[in-house]
Amino acid sequence: MCENPHVDTDRPAVAELMADVSAALAQRVSVLRAYRVGHARFFGRLLNELAEQTNDAEMLSTTALSMSRVVAEYIDQTSEGIVLAYEQEKEDWLRKRSAAQAARVRDLLSGKRIDVSAAEATLSYRLRQRHVGLVCWVGAAVSAADEISRLERATGHVARQAACYGDPLFLACDESSAWAWLPVGIRDTFGSAAATACTADADIDVHFAFGDPAEGTAGFLSSHQQAIAAQAVALAAEPPGPRVTTFSEVAPVALMLESGELLRGWLQATLADLATDDEHHARLRDTLRVFLRSGGSYKTTAEQLMIHKNTVQYRIRKAQESLGRPLDENRLGVELALLAGHWLGPAVLRPAAGRRRPTADGVQVNRVAFGPIGPTPRRAGARGQVPAGPRIARAVQPPRGSARGRRRHR
Repeated sequence: MCENPHVDTDRPAVAELMADVSAALAQRVSVLRAYRVGHARFFGRLLNELAEQTNDAEMLSTTALSMSRVVAEYIDQTSEGIVLAYEQEKEDWLRKRSAAQAARVRDLLSGKRIDVSAAEATLSYRLRQRHVGLVCWVGAAVSAADEISRLERATGHVARQAACYGDPLFLACDESSAWAWLPVGIRDTFGSAAATACTADADIDVHFAFGDPAEGTAGFLSSHQQAIAAQAVALAAEPPGPRVTTFSEVAPVALMLESGELLRGWLQATLADLATDDEHHARLRDTLRVFLRSGGSYKTTAEQLMIHKNTVQYRIRKAQESLGRPLDENRLGVELALLAGHWLGPAVLRPAAGRRRPTADGVQVNRVAFGPIGPTPRRAGARGQVPAGPRIARAVQPPRGSARGRRRHR
C-alpha cells in the first residue's frame, strides 16, 4: 500500500493550486494554520482507515510510520511553496491597496469632488465624521530600518489612548515620517492636554503634530493642513524640539512662519532688549508670557511657574524695563512676539553680546530658512532628515530658602 511513495509538488496543477489557494486565503486566514488543521484531520482519517483494513499491530505501526513520513514530506514541500506564493500575493495586494489609498488621499487633499462612499470603501475609513489630522516623524538622531512600522504602531497607540471611533488612517510620507487621521466621531475638542496624555506612553523618539478636530471631507483637509503647520513650528525648534505640538497652541506662530526674516525683525523690534537670547531674559520672557496669558494675574502666574508672587512682580517690572515702554502699549503685539520667541527661540531672538551660534566647517547651523511652505533646513541631516532649530534654555530654579537663593532665582 505504501511502496515507493513520491510526492511531486512541481507539477503545473499543484503550482496552479498553490496560487489559487494563496489568492483566496491571502486576506482571510493563516495558510499555515489551514495546513496544520488539514494535516491533523487527514492523518486521523488515515489511521481510522488502516484500523479497518487490518488487525495486525506490527503492520499498522509500520504503515503508520511510513505514511507519516510521506505526509510530512508533502506538507513540508507544499507549505513552503504555498507560503511563498501567499507572501507574494499578500505583498501585491497590500501594494495595490496602499497605492489606491494614496490616490484617494491625494484627491481628498487636492479639494476635488469625490464619491465619498467609494472613498470610504477604499480607505476603510469613515469620512463623514470629525477627524484630527496627525503628522508623526522620527527624530534626526534615530536611524532604524523599521521606522515606518514604529510610526504606524505609535499612531495606533495614540488612537487607542484617545478612544477613537475606529482605526486611524495611516499613510507613510517618506522613510521617517507619516501622515494620519484620527477618527474622533462627534468630539469637537482635542487640545494640548489631550494630545500630551495620549502620546505619553508612545515611543519616546517619535514626534507628533496635531490639527484641530474638523468635520467631513473639508475637515479631513483642514485638520491635515493644521498638523503640517504645527509640524513646521516644531521643526523650527532647537533639537530635539517639542515632542508634541498642537495647532491650537502655535497657530499664530505657524501663520507667522510665512516670512522668517520679517518675523525675526518684527519680534526683535517689538520686544527690544527683551528679545536678547540669554538665560536672564529667557526667564523674563517666560514670566511675562504666562502673566499676559493669565489675564495679568500675579497670583495665577506665580502658581503656574511655582515661584513666589513677589518674584513675579519683580520679573514683570524688569521685563517692562527691557521693553522700554508700558505693557499697555501694543499688548497684543508683545504677547504674539513672546509666543513666537517661546516656540522658535534663537531662530528669531537677538544673540547675546559676545555670543555666537555653533558652527561646523564654517557653516552656521541650527538656523532655519522660512519659505511659503514653512521651515526648510539650511543643512539637511542624514537621509534627508530635517535638523530642528532652536529651543529656549530654561534655567533650573534654585531652592526658595534663603534671601540669597531668592535673589539668584530672580
